[in-house]
Amino acid sequence: MTTNRTINNVDELRAEIARLESLQNEQEGYLKDQVGFLQQKAERPLQLFKRISSWLPKGNTPKFSVPVGSHSDWLTNTLRVTLPFVFNKIIFRKAGFIKKALLLFASQKAASAINQERVTNVIDKIAGFIRPNKTRKPVARDYGIPPDSETY
Repeated sequence: MTTNRTINNVDELRAEIARLESLQNEQEGYLKDQVGFLQQKAERPLQLFKRISSWLPKGNTPKFSVPVGSHSDWLTNTLRVTLPFVFNKIIFRKAGFIKKALLLFASQKAASAINQERVTNVIDKIAGFIRPNKTRKPVARDYGIPPDSETY
């Protein structure tokens, strides 16, 4: 939307500034309207869910929530979100509803079993196997001369 207008004097500059400010106001108003429209669209399913859930009896705790005493770190929380997505959307695209539901429960269990400490322990074991052991004694080189021989 770049136009090459030549501005010859101060009056033309002021007119151009006023035009650009009015264009900015129009675009901001349009974007605010669009954001409001999208917020209303996003709130409708949430309102429907709240209406439906208001009829259900309230329990003490949700069935599938993480227990308060559990120690979930960032890796566990990330895996809880990404594993179902990877399984359902990438690996098992054409699986049925029952298979996807079973994969969801299995991936949640697997994610809760994996935590940052276990991953770092596995990485440390692999690194310890690959790295040379620094506490090894230097190997004496054998040049073919017996150590007890004397040459005169």
